[in-house]
Amino acid sequence: MRTIQTQEIEKVVADLFLQANYNIEPEIEEAVAAAAKSETSEVGRFVLEQLSENYKIAREEKLAICQDTGLAVVFVDIGEDVHIKGNLQKAIDAGIRKAYEEGYLRKSVVKDPLFDRTNTGDNTPAVVYTRFVPGDKVEILASAKGFGCENMSRTKMLIPSDGLEGVIDFILETVKIAGPNTCPPSVVGVGVGGTIDYAAMLSKRALMRPLADEHPDSNYRQLEKDLLEKINELGIGPGGFGGKMTSLGVKIEAYPTHIASIPVCVTMCCHASRHARAVL
Repeated sequence: MRTIQTQEIEKVVADLFLQANYNIEPEIEEAVAAAAKSETSEVGRFVLEQLSENYKIAREEKLAICQDTGLAVVFVDIGEDVHIKGNLQKAIDAGIRKAYEEGYLRKSVVKDPLFDRTNTGDNTPAVVYTRFVPGDKVEILASAKGFGCENMSRTKMLIPSDGLEGVIDFILETVKIAGPNTCPPSVVGVGVGGTIDYAAMLSKRALMRPLADEHPDSNYRQLEKDLLEKINELGIGPGGFGGKMTSLGVKIEAYPTHIASIPVCVTMCCHASRHARAVL
């Protein structure tokens, strides 16, 4: 049994959120640069070029990629042969507090959603998802989730007779309704199956997959490709100004579900795809 101290987790979390907010993922930067070359809309092309310049400035000057530095969402995969010594939630929150205070990142969390919307002042607490996996390591996936995109998330309980066509229609409808509000080009995360809450979690986990990552199931792999093509035919374009580059990728995660339902959730991530990961 391997023991990991929570002080190690705190340090890693702090580093991950600084990295995520200052340094765009290389594959996103490359995809946006490539999109600028193929974008047919002049305004859309200008938007993409400005995004590329913004990524460069943020990285070099250690400035936030976006003024909305997000609510911290953390996925922790814990090896079954690992013992974490200390309080995991407290360690994660301490790491986030350190990153947001020392990195001069905007704090966006309020104490209560309804009755006390006072800012907590340190961007905590985080939303933390844990699961146990084989092995003696801990993988931490950090996401600074902006809420322009989050506000456009939608969940629907479809029935089996809606089938694949109903799922596709719902995803496309969600992207249409979102329009420019997700700061496209976006990455579209889809969760299908489980329960209503599990589908929502899956849609966020889907966003953590690299753009180049292909789904291991051939059916879902083809569905991701088909949806990306259909989304980019909507004409929303970069920044919502029109064009063909509405989305950089579609990622789907699925889970078994009840015979009476098809839970579906769509969560989008803007071009400022602020994710980082580390393995302890």
